[in-house]
Amino acid sequence: MKNTSQKLVWEQFYGPNLGYVYDQYEKYIENPDGVDPTIKALFDELGAPPNDTPKPNPATKTKAESSPSAQTTNQPSISKVVAGWKLLKDIRTFGHVAAEIKPIKLKQQANPGSPEDLSFLNIETYNLTKEKLMEMPVTWLWEDAPSHIQNGWEAYQYLKGVYTQTIAYEFEHIHDREERKWLEQYIEHKQIDSKQTTNQRIKLLERLIQVDSFEKFLHKTFVGQKRFSIEGLDVLVPMLDKLIEESGKAQTDNIMIGMAHRGRLNVLAHVLGKPYELIFSEFHHSPNKDLIPSEGSRGINYGWTGDVKYHLGADRDVKDAPNHTIHINLANNPSHLEFVNPVVQGKTRASQENRELNGFPKQNKQASLSVLIHGDAAFPGEGVVAESLNLSKLKGYDTGGTIHIIANNMIGFTTNFEDSRSTKYSSDLAKGYEIPIIHVNADDPERCLDVIIFAYEYRKKFNKDILIDLMGYRRYGHNEMDDPAATQPQLYEMINKHERVFEKYGHELIAKKVLSEEEAKQKQDNAEKNLKTIYEKYMEEENSKSQTPLVSKIIIEGIPNINTSVPNNFLKTINKSLSKWPEKFSVYPKLERILKRRETVFAEGNKIDWALAETLAFATILADGIPIRLTGQDSERGTFAHRHLVLHDYKTNEAFVPLHHIPEAKSSFSIYNSPLSEAAVLGYEYGYSVKAKEALVLWEAQFGDFANAAQVIVDQFISSGPAKWGQKSSLVMLLPHGFEGQGPEHSSARLERFLQMSAENNWIVANVTSAAQYFHILRRQALLTGTEGARPLVLMTPKSLLRHPLTGSPSSELSNGHFQPILEQEGTGTKPEKVKRLILCSGKVAVDLAVELEQLPSEEKELLHIARIEQLYPFPKKEMNELIGRFSYLEEVIWVQEEPRNMGPWTFIQSNFSEVVQKDLKIGYIGRPKRSSPATGDPVIHKQEQSMIIHDALQFEKGGER
Repeated sequence: MKNTSQKLVWEQFYGPNLGYVYDQYEKYIENPDGVDPTIKALFDELGAPPNDTPKPNPATKTKAESSPSAQTTNQPSISKVVAGWKLLKDIRTFGHVAAEIKPIKLKQQANPGSPEDLSFLNIETYNLTKEKLMEMPVTWLWEDAPSHIQNGWEAYQYLKGVYTQTIAYEFEHIHDREERKWLEQYIEHKQIDSKQTTNQRIKLLERLIQVDSFEKFLHKTFVGQKRFSIEGLDVLVPMLDKLIEESGKAQTDNIMIGMAHRGRLNVLAHVLGKPYELIFSEFHHSPNKDLIPSEGSRGINYGWTGDVKYHLGADRDVKDAPNHTIHINLANNPSHLEFVNPVVQGKTRASQENRELNGFPKQNKQASLSVLIHGDAAFPGEGVVAESLNLSKLKGYDTGGTIHIIANNMIGFTTNFEDSRSTKYSSDLAKGYEIPIIHVNADDPERCLDVIIFAYEYRKKFNKDILIDLMGYRRYGHNEMDDPAATQPQLYEMINKHERVFEKYGHELIAKKVLSEEEAKQKQDNAEKNLKTIYEKYMEEENSKSQTPLVSKIIIEGIPNINTSVPNNFLKTINKSLSKWPEKFSVYPKLERILKRRETVFAEGNKIDWALAETLAFATILADGIPIRLTGQDSERGTFAHRHLVLHDYKTNEAFVPLHHIPEAKSSFSIYNSPLSEAAVLGYEYGYSVKAKEALVLWEAQFGDFANAAQVIVDQFISSGPAKWGQKSSLVMLLPHGFEGQGPEHSSARLERFLQMSAENNWIVANVTSAAQYFHILRRQALLTGTEGARPLVLMTPKSLLRHPLTGSPSSELSNGHFQPILEQEGTGTKPEKVKRLILCSGKVAVDLAVELEQLPSEEKELLHIARIEQLYPFPKKEMNELIGRFSYLEEVIWVQEEPRNMGPWTFIQSNFSEVVQKDLKIGYIGRPKRSSPATGDPVIHKQEQSMIIHDALQFEKGGER
């Protein structure tokens, strides 16, 4: 209740009544439970009564207050007024419990927890009567009541009608007073009732007929094939239609939609405009269901496997005004339901931002809108939902509010809701993020349209998320091959008898004389005839040509040669700019000394370290006009305190980003510390990279193995997106990797998993070992963005090697060099005719070998050659053949790794050796044995194991015998 409302309540009590209030408050202070519950509720809500409560001014009394009855001894006592106030408050708070929001409701079906208590609707519960409520002026109980409501009884009747019909609300969990006031005003003053015109009602009926006819046609034409029908939630399509219409009025440019497979085909057909005949072709060409678990819809070709029809996305441009077009995108989504949520949010943020100027991008939150359609079992069940909701108010991820719709079937596959969640509603998770919740009955189409308008207006006003719980049912089983009566017999007995929504709405319009029964029947016949005509025409013209999209020749042939070098003078100029900050800006002294040392790195004999190489790469990429976005846990500073791309004044805590102020930058640079989340954040960055094709988007894991928590995003989107959907991304994953005695969880980035998923040039997997290599691979990746050769980069990054002297590079390697897939160790292989053993390795172990190599006698070094495979995938076969071909007297090729034998690159490398290593050469493995856990937790044992690996690799008898 607002301050003004509090004042109005207290002003009703004066004289003996006010004395009674003070007396009760003293008792309340001593023992809150020692006073009447209604009075306790008043003090709980309003606090102490004011000492200066004025006596009401007779001149300002309402007509009801001035009436004789209001001034008699029958005037309501304080306890009655408090009870009346609590009655109205409880209707607002608990009205949803009594609302008619479920089209199908089993009597014995209870929500988790205690049975529904509807006593809050009965005035007797509050020891009130109709007469007592009529004696109370409405201003005593409700500050902003509509003008036609005069007393407590009328207020009770009115609010009961508002809060217990086919729309119900939950917003008591919202703390912001302005927001709650706006919600109350919108709801209680009937702004939510849009009053459809006759023409609008007829169009709504026609749309519902279209939706229903489409599903029934597919059901009888393609018997037994899965389609995950929308039936029971048919109104979702006109709701999306209305949202597009409202967005157009506000000049919104993009609507990004994410949803699972339930109802997807109908949304594709009617919202995204996917032609019926194309959908028919996807059914018609489905492979034999006995051979393939889920019917596919595309042919097989290099780099293209396709996906089932109910996972596919689409794009559509809708011209809603002479000079304005809305782009609508339905994101591709695998069966992993809610994992598309952050992907859509990332795409939305990317479409809101202007990245053409230096500094942070300029964001327009009204330019793009995200809509996420959730499942009622998945919303509370999948953790990525909470992770994604948590992004909504963070500066690096805020999209100005998402409109969430729970497509509520009241069941998950065969599991009843009381077995799938611990909360009353599937939407309750949203309360923790102060998201308003609107429950609406899917069998009331007009109210559903009112609700979507309400949601849009709220989002536009507050730039916040809002959730619609669209409560319907599922006419068939989880898919159309299921028989749900086996597990929910009573429920499906009711559903089978339940009138379809277009029929129900049609009967309502006929009763209101909006149209005749014959007209309604004709509209249904026309929709069915249209579908039949399109299908017959398709069958006549149908041909068997594959609709497989062409995979780029660049992708098939590998990675193009790209010049990534940067002139030395330009690097010097940029480096000088990076060392500047405002005169009154106080950099932390320890850090300032480190940064100032960077000014000397271009002097002869000095080297550029890993962190500076990265910063110079970013700066030159910005100078090329390519935007950059980098996020991750602690990415501003860097997990290992090496990056420091955001400086903080240690006196004022003011932030300064040097890359925002270099004059050479021609595009934006974004850097954000992410929340402690992997799945949602990585999904977000993937979505951003898909939409912002011209940008270099990087996600950094705090430790490489933390990517485990985002495995679904890696498996279902990043690695396979090009093959399933033709969806391009040039996302970079920075995964700290290396065995340094930090235990099982901080050693391995699970490199083997990424190599296992490597095929058809779907991405690049690398494990580089020098600052120059890192510089060039970042620049190459940036220059690939926005081209046909764009693909993700999975990059193992160092920890201890960040400051290792052997990983530094002279500036000449940045200005004259290029990325080398294979990097040969200096000081080995100088006499090719003497080399007996070729040691191949990748990553940190190569530096360990280089350190130990210095201790070997020169005659033993001559027997060895060491080469680092810096780019593991695509595997550098050409370079490897050339390397091996140089050593005519080679006897063995040894792979050395610090990971266990069943992890790391070994299995992948072994499969590639068969194509590049002659059969007469011995192939060996040196590394840890097979293990179930990546690394030991004992640093002493780690050192012993590491020492043995290095020793075994470098020590052997002449002739190859160890």
